[in-house]
Amino acid sequence: MLAIANIVLPVFALIIAGYVLRKRNVLSNNACTELNRFVVYLALPALMIDVMVNSTWSELYQPEFFYAFELGVFIIFFTVLAFHWLKTKNLTSATIDATSASYANTGYIGLPLCALTFGADKLGPAMVAAILTVSANFAVSIVFIEASSQSGKSVWTTLKNVGVSLCKNPLIAAPVIAGAFCATGLQLPHGVLQSIKLLGGAASPCALVATGLFLAQRQESSSSAVAIELVILKLIAQPLIAWYFAFHVFNMPPLWAKSAVILSALPTGTGPFMLAELYGKGGGIASRTIFLTTVLGILTLSVWLTIL
Repeated sequence: MLAIANIVLPVFALIIAGYVLRKRNVLSNNACTELNRFVVYLALPALMIDVMVNSTWSELYQPEFFYAFELGVFIIFFTVLAFHWLKTKNLTSATIDATSASYANTGYIGLPLCALTFGADKLGPAMVAAILTVSANFAVSIVFIEASSQSGKSVWTTLKNVGVSLCKNPLIAAPVIAGAFCATGLQLPHGVLQSIKLLGGAASPCALVATGLFLAQRQESSSSAVAIELVILKLIAQPLIAWYFAFHVFNMPPLWAKSAVILSALPTGTGPFMLAELYGKGGGIASRTIFLTTVLGILTLSVWLTIL
């Protein structure tokens, strides 16, 4: 039990630190935005590049991990989407609810948690999951929202806009650039690699503090029943689905199978709230789900780590 506490508590201690600093006004409202920008544009891309240039394609190419992790995501996503769309007749709100129930915080919590659990040199699964989350999962949500709000736009225009947006995302561009270097056999200069390693080292603590700053923001009013439903689906149903596929359907290395479950059991990331803010729908549900899953995730993650 002490070993589990040594893994979980450092992660959530930094989240609590960010929360307390914001509540006591040591850090201002702008701190959350600026620290997030630092993490998204510098620290996390650097960490991804560092992991990729020190890994081989055979280590990262695990299609069964992709299936186990993404089946957990999309079974929850499309189930919530269908039921909430039928209930509310509002595709945008239903999409944000579905994203809140399935969008794991792989970048800000998943990477540091896996580093503490498996070691800093075993971040391949977490990095792959982070790429899938900010590309495939986020893209599917945007397509559905754009499809519900487009006025005269063609489907191809919507898909093109989503594609351009993803290409500009540094969390997508960084691993693509690193992959190009790996494929061609080119080596980055030693000084560049050292700079990348220094930046990558800042990713985990800054991301966790940024999460705490976000949680300290005022929570919008929302339906408690809906939020609780989404929390149960995210923290219990999604990792159970991933566990079934990872251990009973597909055959993959133990590290990847365990990572698929732990990464699926993560709290909801900030992606749904960003979508809600952008489109002006469902911000209360998204922020409350993120808050509750992060708080309750201390318990559920401890359970999964103990089991695995």
